[in-house]
Amino acid sequence: MGKEKLDTQAIGLDAGLALSRWLTGAEHLHYGLWTGLTVAAGNVGAAQDAYSARLFAHLPAGKLRILDIGGGAGETAKKLIALGHSVEIVVPSAYLAARCRINAPQAVVHEATFQDAQPIGPFDLCLFSESFQYIPLDKSLPKALSLLGPKGEILIGDCFRSPAYPTQRGGRICGGGHPIAKFRAAVESLPLTLLAEEDITQAVAPSIDLEQAFFNVLGRGLLSTNAELAKKRPMRYWLIHRALALLIPARKRAALADRLFAQNRNSALFIANNLYLLLRLARA
Repeated sequence: MGKEKLDTQAIGLDAGLALSRWLTGAEHLHYGLWTGLTVAAGNVGAAQDAYSARLFAHLPAGKLRILDIGGGAGETAKKLIALGHSVEIVVPSAYLAARCRINAPQAVVHEATFQDAQPIGPFDLCLFSESFQYIPLDKSLPKALSLLGPKGEILIGDCFRSPAYPTQRGGRICGGGHPIAKFRAAVESLPLTLLAEEDITQAVAPSIDLEQAFFNVLGRGLLSTNAELAKKRPMRYWLIHRALALLIPARKRAALADRLFAQNRNSALFIANNLYLLLRLARA
């Protein structure tokens, strides 16, 4: 019997959620809204709560049946349920699905990609909170539309590529998502009406600076450890670097070094190349 493959995604999610839980007391995985807040680790929780409040301001009136698509660890669903809404969550990761069942036990959890999930409509709202960019455009909007009731709506909070986003590899890239022009064309091709659009790019961009600062702290610790090993344990230093060279391709080592030691991901670059939008859509 062969060795079972390591689930690196689950490891990464576990570490990320543990960090979020330690820092904020919750398991949010989304950007923060930094208007009026000092950009510091101690304010991450307040910024993420401010983001949720701004997103919820675009909810239709009344008590809703909501499909939370790509619901993370269930923190958004937990808040929606506390407001009196009924929530079902679609999430592809077994680890996140388990966290959803703990954080939002009243929610129904569909452990599948949105493309494969089979929730039973109609829903009053299909919510994409930083999940829209991971689903092909020709799948996300049509399927969401098919699950809505006659007066149902779609609410999207996510990053989109602006026309300035680099189209070739090799340039500095920060952000991502669907190209905004392709998104608008997809909306126009369907029986959908744009009810509201709010650009919060400037307000969420500091999240990038804070994330990069965290990686730089890790990098500084690694540099100090590296220097100590080179000075006092040269043989161990050589063995570790030799093993890394054999196990990790040069391109990936360079990318990791850039992430840990450089500052090429920053809010200015994010603002220059992306749009972070809150979008409310309804049947035409």
